[in-house]
Amino acid sequence: MTLSPRVVDLAPFDLLLSVAETGSMGAAARRHGISQPAVSARLRTLEASVGFPLLKRSPRGAHLTDAGALVAHWAQAAVDAAALLDEGLGAVRAEATSRLRVAASLTIAEYLLPRWLIELRTSLPDTTVALTSHNSTDTAEDIRHGTADLGFVEGPTPPPDLDSRDVAHDQLTVVVGRDHPWRRRRRISPAQLAATALVTREQGSGTRTFLEQALKDVGHPACETPALELSSTTAIKNAATQGIAPAVLSSLAVTTELAAGSLTALPVTGLDLHRTLRAVWPANQRLTGPARELLTIAARRRTNRPRH
Repeated sequence: MTLSPRVVDLAPFDLLLSVAETGSMGAAARRHGISQPAVSARLRTLEASVGFPLLKRSPRGAHLTDAGALVAHWAQAAVDAAALLDEGLGAVRAEATSRLRVAASLTIAEYLLPRWLIELRTSLPDTTVALTSHNSTDTAEDIRHGTADLGFVEGPTPPPDLDSRDVAHDQLTVVVGRDHPWRRRRRISPAQLAATALVTREQGSGTRTFLEQALKDVGHPACETPALELSSTTAIKNAATQGIAPAVLSSLAVTTELAAGSLTALPVTGLDLHRTLRAVWPANQRLTGPARELLTIAARRRTNRPRH
């Protein structure tokens, strides 16, 4: 159903109801916070729109005509319904601006998001954040299916069907435990890395996908079958520390272990392991409220590109 131009704007009808109730355009003006001439002008426009007089005007005030009384009766239900609609919209808006659903890859969720969320809580203390942490592929799926408002991913390229923004830079690091034979080497080649069974994340992980693409870009399209596939960064670090196999992890994840000497980092010649971390959200959708604020915080806190 398409509404007639005569009724799409209910504000003049609301003014008419106020005049009917108070018997005065001046009182109606005070109730609505506008001037009396403005009330008079809007009601004259309304009368012109409906095509007949609605008010009898006199020095003693304004009163409804018979037709005006009928219109006011009909308008009351419409104005009440509009007020209920506005109240409902306000409640939904309040819910949307007080709750934020975030999905993030494990590295970002563990090492970057905590400080971003602390800053978000400072700027928007009433916002409740629900965080889901898993691999970059599943994070993108959460955005596509509408189960997250904002996502953070680690893959080599942004998902083409989502909007995205760079928020941080990171570097992958090859690490081995104290007893691994590689520990005595100064560096390794991409061919050696591609031919080695690693401790790694599952398919769909941003870190694994990035490494496979980086090796493919330098002529190594096939990687050795992993020695272990594990679902958490901590489990991978523990397996590498115990000497099961080398691992390739974010530099953010291995700072403590490298400082303690439980893991050793190995440079890879001729392989660029720098990567960009990105925020993603539904295509052609303008972020608002807490989602926009978190994106602003993340982009503002962007880390510098690591150096070799």
